[in-house]
Amino acid sequence: MVVPQASPMLLTRNLLYTGMTRAKKLLIVIGGANIVSFMINNADTKKRNTRLRI
Repeated sequence: MVVPQASPMLLTRNLLYTGMTRAKKLLIVIGGANIVSFMINNADTKKRNTRLRI
């Protein structure tokens, strides 16, 4: 999983969790430890406008 330095809005705990849980056998995280740490501590979620009916 590549974790680039990006906008804080994109570096969320949910995104990191999704990447980790989709790994079947092995997960290699490529990115800075400070970015991964930021993602773990960033529990903010934003409402997404996907236009999908619920």
